Amino acid sequence: MKFNTEKVLDTLKLVKHPESGKSIIELGMVEDMEINDNQIKFKLVTKSSKDPFAKSLVKACERTLQFYLDEKLEVIVETKVKHFEAAAFKAPSRPLAGVKNIIGVASGKGGVGKSTVAANLAIALAKTGAKVGLLDADIWGPSVPQMFDLVNAKPVASQENGKTWIEPIEKYGIKLLSIGFFVEADKALIWRGSMATNALTQFINDGNWGKLDYIILDMPPGTGDIHLTLVQNIGITGVVIVSTPQEVALADARKGVSMFQQKDINVPVLGLVENMAYFTPAELPNNKYYIFGKDGAKRLAETMNVPLLAQIPLVQGIMEAGESGKPIALQTDHPMGIAFKNLAAKVIEQTEIRNREFAPTKKVEMNPNASCSTK
Repeated sequence: MKFNTEKVLDTLKLVKHPESGKSIIELGMVEDMEINDNQIKFKLVTKSSKDPFAKSLVKACERTLQFYLDEKLEVIVETKVKHFEAAAFKAPSRPLAGVKNIIGVASGKGGVGKSTVAANLAIALAKTGAKVGLLDADIWGPSVPQMFDLVNAKPVASQENGKTWIEPIEKYGIKLLSIGFFVEADKALIWRGSMATNALTQFINDGNWGKLDYIILDMPPGTGDIHLTLVQNIGITGVVIVSTPQEVALADARKGVSMFQQKDINVPVLGLVENMAYFTPAELPNNKYYIFGKDGAKRLAETMNVPLLAQIPLVQGIMEAGESGKPIALQTDHPMGIAFKNLAAKVIEQTEIRNREFAPTKKVEMNPNASCSTK
């Protein structure tokens, strides 16, 4: 397959330098390009031999060209040291500028159903007539492709006013982006933190989200690089913490709440969702079996003085609906569809209270002499 230089350069505009938010083409980082049959070779200019972003940018160039041009394409990238002031360029001042409310869905640990809650919450919000997006920020465990029956879907790029945008995929009235759209479903994603945060930053800055009432961020479990990247890049309106009732999950949920409530981060916690609150078998719909303990998240919410938004039961239909790519919130007459409808109503209520009583959340700036600061 033949490629011309213009096509290759246009494709490389999708690769952004994480320090500046600008594309490597705009920053003049690509030199000495050679194209021979199914091989593309060029030099990537770095500002020093110890540029911490060099390796992740080389990998990003390879993956981007192979994804958009040809998966069998041989890409050879050599690094070249040259004075390069990436820090002189500033990232867009307002990522997701057209989004009214940015809601994070987080959990202290994995396995508590966070992604299920995020997907069904997004659908339930859309059912109210709101314009909604869902950004799968769980880089190492993306669930959106499976849960929305989009395992083989691939986003496309568009051009507008000289800028290249990644077009979210729309399904069930929701705009979707996930790293899962860009990697093979059965392959483990073995990325260092810098590569993961670079990909997420690109989804935030270059996703053509348009105007939305809500964007739901499905965050990875725990507290780490991705969470810091999000609070540094965007002012998150508020977060929803998901936990199961047992103590081991509640201990981690408590840490999650505490992280967002830190003085230097200060992202409002809209409330807790107790997932798998009890088990109800389909043949005995009025029975409740508290197999993970009873009211654990309810007690935690009271202790930490945050609202309990919902207690979602453990029902086989939720799992089956998610695995079939049709989240259960689509079934508005199903008891679980009603449960997520009620959760959406609570999230809307708490978001409105938060917006009425508090100033917009500020982006967090890391300070080498302190944990973090805001500006």
